[in-house]
Amino acid sequence: MNLIQLALEHGAHKAAQISPAALRYDEKFLQACQQNVCGRYGKNYTCPPHVGDIRQLITKLQACQHVVLWQTVSKLDDSFDFEGMQAAQRQHNAITIAIADAARAQLPDAIALGAGGCFLCHICAAQTNEPCRFPARAISSLEAHGVDVSSIEQACDLKYMNGTNTVTYFSGLFCVQSVKVCANPLPSARNFDIISVPSNEGGQPCEHNE
Repeated sequence: MNLIQLALEHGAHKAAQISPAALRYDEKFLQACQQNVCGRYGKNYTCPPHVGDIRQLITKLQACQHVVLWQTVSKLDDSFDFEGMQAAQRQHNAITIAIADAARAQLPDAIALGAGGCFLCHICAAQTNEPCRFPARAISSLEAHGVDVSSIEQACDLKYMNGTNTVTYFSGLFCVQSVKVCANPLPSARNFDIISVPSNEGGQPCEHNE
């Protein structure tokens, strides 16, 4: 399975494969989550504290054979376009879920991480003390697992800043076993545009359809 090509075909702007050891990890990201700026702390199964002990999560990622990282780059109206940023994040995570779904057919143990907590359900089951409705598809974030996203740019050719009035999000698929990947990132498969991803009040997932 060519994971870099898979990511590009599903809408990633650019992708690369590196060793998990090339990334920086920091337990202090838990403190940022505990400040609850996003309002999801303790209210989403893919966010702390539900997601697990950050030290154990870091150890699990570092034990993987390699990680395939990808990014999406979206245009904004201006640097204060927060609605555009949120729409781009939802779109990015929809792409991440699509990539993870396709990859897990052959790599069931792969760990897919996105930008922010899972959004499959409009109201996470954690808020109603029910089990996760989609445990096999829910996506946690890189930061919740202690990954310093700023280290991605230093580790491979995926830039954090991509021009004026743009926002960039990152995801990764951490693979326990070795799989076929490209030695170098391929050109972007297509331009990436913001597409609104609908939310859902019930238990049905919010799908992104190409």
